[in-house]
Amino acid sequence: MASGLQTECWTEEIICPICLDFFTDPVSLDCGHNFCHSCITRSWEKQETNRCAVCQETFPEKNLSVNRALASLAERARKFSLTPRQMEIKLHCEKHREELKLFCESDKKLLCLVCRDAREHRGHSFLPIEEVVEIYKRRRFYNGWRQTCERFRSYRHSWKKTGRCFCR
Repeated sequence: MASGLQTECWTEEIICPICLDFFTDPVSLDCGHNFCHSCITRSWEKQETNRCAVCQETFPEKNLSVNRALASLAERARKFSLTPRQMEIKLHCEKHREELKLFCESDKKLLCLVCRDAREHRGHSFLPIEEVVEIYKRRRFYNGWRQTCERFRSYRHSWKKTGRCFCR
């Protein structure tokens, strides 16, 4: 039977960093990062540039390479009826070897329950990691929507000024 560390290593490689689910029609970018074809396509439609969602490298053209090896691994994981939740990688505190469950809003750090009670974090406010993830997702959605609205206003202003549309 594979150890937890070995399982973590290969399962980490078959999960899309955008949707956080097993890859569906995985593609690779020139920077080496992988995404579901539909996830990276949607991401690029929302942006003015073709940018990697992980390293932020910009690409002049939409050069997507199909990654059959990742597709095969993701399919095997599906056959075993595993979900990313079941294979979730648990992060542990380097100091106490306890699972990291909290986010310290004051220090912007992930903490275990033992660290939370330490003197250096007294008086700080904490949130469960799951709640912080949801806040980040909402903020990311809001920022994308705001950028779209700003772009629309810019296009509308240009159109009113010149009578020509500069949208593409």
